[in-house]
Amino acid sequence: MGFEMLKETYAGGISPITIGKGDGAVTVGGETCYPFYQFEGEMPNKPRIAMEVWDMAPDDWPESAKAPFADVLDDPAAWAKKCVAECGADIVVLQLKSTDPNGKDAGADAAVATVKKVLGAINVPLVVWGTANVQKDEEVLKKISEAFDGEQLILGPVEDKNHKGIGASAMGFGHTVISSSPIDVNLAKQINILLENLGVPLNRVMIDPTTGGLGYGLEYSFSVMERIRMAALTQGDDKLQLPIINNLANEIWKSKEAKQSAEEAPTLGDPEKRAILMEAVAAVTYLMAGSDILIMRHPESVRMVKAYIDALTDGGSLADLAPIHKNLPEVKVDLAALAPAPDLTIKEEKKAAPVKKAAPEKKAAPKKEAAPPAAAKTPAPAPETKPAPAPAAAPVADAQAAAKAKIEAEVRARIEAEMRTKVDSATQAKIDAEAKEKAEAAAKAKADQEARAKAEADAKIAAEAAAKIAAEVARIREKVTEERAKQRKALEAARKKAASEAAAEPSKLDAILRYLDRVHRRAA
Repeated sequence: MGFEMLKETYAGGISPITIGKGDGAVTVGGETCYPFYQFEGEMPNKPRIAMEVWDMAPDDWPESAKAPFADVLDDPAAWAKKCVAECGADIVVLQLKSTDPNGKDAGADAAVATVKKVLGAINVPLVVWGTANVQKDEEVLKKISEAFDGEQLILGPVEDKNHKGIGASAMGFGHTVISSSPIDVNLAKQINILLENLGVPLNRVMIDPTTGGLGYGLEYSFSVMERIRMAALTQGDDKLQLPIINNLANEIWKSKEAKQSAEEAPTLGDPEKRAILMEAVAAVTYLMAGSDILIMRHPESVRMVKAYIDALTDGGSLADLAPIHKNLPEVKVDLAALAPAPDLTIKEEKKAAPVKKAAPEKKAAPKKEAAPPAAAKTPAPAPETKPAPAPAAAPVADAQAAAKAKIEAEVRARIEAEMRTKVDSATQAKIDAEAKEKAEAAAKAKADQEARAKAEADAKIAAEAAAKIAAEVARIREKVTEERAKQRKALEAARKKAASEAAAEPSKLDAILRYLDRVHRRAA
């Protein structure tokens, strides 16, 4: 029996969305399986790479990011054309950095002029990305939407606070919108519901879950994107069955590690290769989470990621993929010279010397009685010897007593400290309990007061509504009564008119008689 792979079945799929128009139109989405799980479902459309273009020359980019576009940084149209012709960008994203109120604060008319230039220079879909300032984005994106009726732009980010203005404008002039939410599945779903309730069809909506950079929140974005895909595919949630777009480049290249030079961070290696690899690794990570459009910056990162997508979808090997092409001089770092000298000595752990026990106190030897004098000889009496004085207290006994006193003092201090801690804990617990009780009582009183106020307000609103309805009903009844009176008068008048006309008009018999009279008179 051959090996049979267990396959997951999915309740839903990702809706395909076509952006742009004409020969340059691009379709994204359409998956019926998890990212690149083509043994379980289909991925009819590969993930696409979009390259960003700024509407102003960037002043905070590292040299490794500026080098590939050094000749076009002041011309957004030429920059966009280079991204498509030389770097193979499937989509161009125009970042409206100059409209930021905290920066140049350029107006909507200037943004419209820039969009017109870029749109005329490329034949691929154009994404117009604002500054995430709710008021300014609504003003600028509405103006752009109106100015380019039928061009099928992609406008974003659209948030809950400006979804009505931008959503209605995009719906009216035939554009796609990017719904943006702050790294939360429920909020991503909510903004899509708001747009649908406004009338925007979901096949003109993409999801921006908020993108974190490598080492700066990528894992949070990855987790949320996974849950969005799970809800869309396994739970059949149609509000989340939409393509995902990630504004990746902006997050990667503003990080500290992407900007540090070899002198500032020598252990991180070549600065140019480091930043390129950071962008490529983050892009591959988001592809695994379900991204359909990746917004990238460096041509080398784009080249590597596109090769990765082709290898996963079409098969093949990346062993022959060319290494990173550098635009800046090679930077060599002598890591051996930076490494500290190895310390091969073994430090033995010093064990604390054991405390010597005090020797037990020696008891004084009992005195021996003097032997009686011999009887044979009577020598001269020996000089009287005085007994030796008792020895002083031994130093060992003093040390033992001092150690005992010290231990007793330590035990007493420890017991007192524990008692104080218990008393303080009990007192603090009592104070906390009283404070909590007071806070709960205050919160309950406040909640009751708010509930009463709300009930009163609701009752007032209901009374006003009832009064308004009653007045409206009375007005309608009065109007109906008037209409009925008019109808009765008109009917009565019509009846009277018909009766008078009937009385004035001769009957058929009279007409026949008058006709016969005329005939007889002529015959006579």
